[in-house]
Formats: sequence, C-alpha cells, structure tokens
Amino acid sequence: MYVKRALVTALAAVFALSACGGGGGDPLAQATPSAPAASGGSAAASTVVVGSFNFPESVLLGSIYAQALQAKGVTVEEKPNIGSREVVFDQIKSGGLTVLPEYVGSLLAFVDPAATAKSTDDVVAGLKAKLPPEVEILTPAAAQDGNSLTVTKAFAAEKSLTTIEDLAKISKDLVVGGPPEFKERQEENFKNTYGLEFKSWEPTAETTADAIKSGTIQVGNVFTTDPKILLNDLVSLQDNKNAFAADNIAPLVFKAGADDTVKTTLDAVSAKLTTEGLLELMKQVAVDKADPPVVAKDWLTKNGLL
Repeated sequence: MYVKRALVTALAAVFALSACGGGGGDPLAQATPSAPAASGGSAAASTVVVGSFNFPESVLLGSIYAQALQAKGVTVEEKPNIGSREVVFDQIKSGGLTVLPEYVGSLLAFVDPAATAKSTDDVVAGLKAKLPPEVEILTPAAAQDGNSLTVTKAFAAEKSLTTIEDLAKISKDLVVGGPPEFKERQEENFKNTYGLEFKSWEPTAETTADAIKSGTIQVGNVFTTDPKILLNDLVSLQDNKNAFAADNIAPLVFKAGADDTVKTTLDAVSAKLTTEGLLELMKQVAVDKADPPVVAKDWLTKNGLL
C-alpha cells in the first residue's frame, strides 16, 4: 500500500520529533526510539500503559486515550513518542504497552505484506486473521489518516466534484501531483478503479497541497489529516470505490491488560473521532502549536467523554 507521509517534514520541524510519518509521520518507517520503550511486565498489573508512535498525531491520540481512561478511574501511565511500529509493536505484543493508537491499513501491511484488502471491513477482517493472539484491534473510528485525491473547494464546486469517481469526466484535462513514486504506484489503480487518465503527473512531493492551491496542479495526493487542507481551503474527494486501502484509526490493545472498562471507554472515543474533527485537532497542534494534552482534554470535554 502507499505509505505515509509528506507531512512529516513540516510537523517534525514543529515538534522536533524524529520523523516517521502519518498525520505527521510514517508508522511503517524504521526509526530510532526517542524514549525508552517499556519492557514486558514492567508496569503493575492494574496500570494501563498507553503508548504512541513518534509523530505528533499519534502522540495526540495517545493523550486522548489516556485522559479518557483516567476519567473512568483507570490508572494510566503514558509512554508517548516511543518510536516506529517496528519498535512499538513488539512492546504491545509483550505487554509492555497496553494500548496503542493504530492505523488499520498500515498495521495490516505490517503484519501481512501480501494483504490486498481495501475496505475498512476487509482490512479489519484481515487483521483479526493475522494479528498474534496476544493483541486485539478494537472498533475503528470513522477517522482516517490516509491517502486521498484532493482539490480546492472552489474547483470542486465549479466542477461538481464530491467523489474521486466524479473526476473521470474531466481527468484527461487535469494535472495530478504527489510523491515521485505516485504515478508508478497508482496510475493503473486509478484507471482500473475509476477510469481516470490524467493529462500529466507531477512529482510535487511535500509541496503538493501548495501546488493545488496555486493551480500548478489541479489534483493532488494529500493525506486526509494534513492541516494544509484547512490552511489552503482544499477538500479531499471521497474514495467511494476504495482505490486506497482504508487507514481508519483504531486502538490496538494487549488483551490481558485491557478489561471491559478499557475497551468500552476506547470504543466510546472511536465513536466520536471523525476525519474532519481530527484534521481540526491537528491544525491546533501543528499550526497553532497548542500542547497535545490540552487539545486532547478540550476535545474530550466537548464530546462528553470527561
């Protein structure tokens, strides 16, 4: 699958974190952990240890999970900004971590590189079949931090564009941009799934959102929680035929450490998380430079979870 992330450069500069990807980083990328990972069994049995990858969106989500659990009387220890999935996955499998905010499509690609599932339901089914017995993926949120084809709101209104499928009638007149490998990875996929044939493909990389705004390209691959969507007045078109694999956010838990209170609390968080809402939260964190725990507390309060 197409992995994250162009946004890492901007967000890493804001947070001075080790670059890794996803709404700020790439959970699949190798990285040196920036904080010591917990070792299995190091925490008291009654303590739920909430970890996160080393990129800002994951740290924010970890804080949301931790504060929601604390509000239910759960004793929580936070271990934010640990490292990449290669580091963190072993920690939750061993019980050193109890809860981890995950991305279902990226996680499936990690545990089953041959997976071809695209829809959320199929991706989750694949995870249930491939995850080790020690861990469990809980109910995914509607929120996704994944690939999209994005245009300006003005262009979407002018051309009556809501879905990627709507581009088929005009794609031959459009220039599309994205990472240098975007054409190689997605040209046949777009043609087979939606009948899209673009006029040309431009390697816009991390400047994609700005290139859409300036009109250098009309369509671009921008991740769905990139704050530049808000800053540049853009809109991500709905992927109604699942050209991209779903990457919904979902808690991954160590089964032995997650009781019913933990699971129901995390499910309640997931029920409130939307892509649009997370996009706004990431703007506060990455652009407005608000402290993630403060942003997390405000969101939980507004959603009746504190």
